[in-house]
Amino acid sequence: MKRIALLKYLGQNGCYLKREGNSHSLWCNPLTGHAEAVPRHIEIPNKLARKICKALSIKEIG
Repeated sequence: MKRIALLKYLGQNGCYLKREGNSHSLWCNPLTGHAEAVPRHIEIPNKLARKICKALSIKEIG
């Protein structure tokens, strides 16, 4: 999955970018307070994308 598609999906589900790191972006779900790192790769494996969604307590991406 493309990183840009995952970030768009996270934003549509109420998550926001908390901060940028050297190799990861930290996204947060304001409803739960959970935060998860999203790597800065063009392609993100589908399994990792599902793990990120689960950690942020949002519906897993298709």
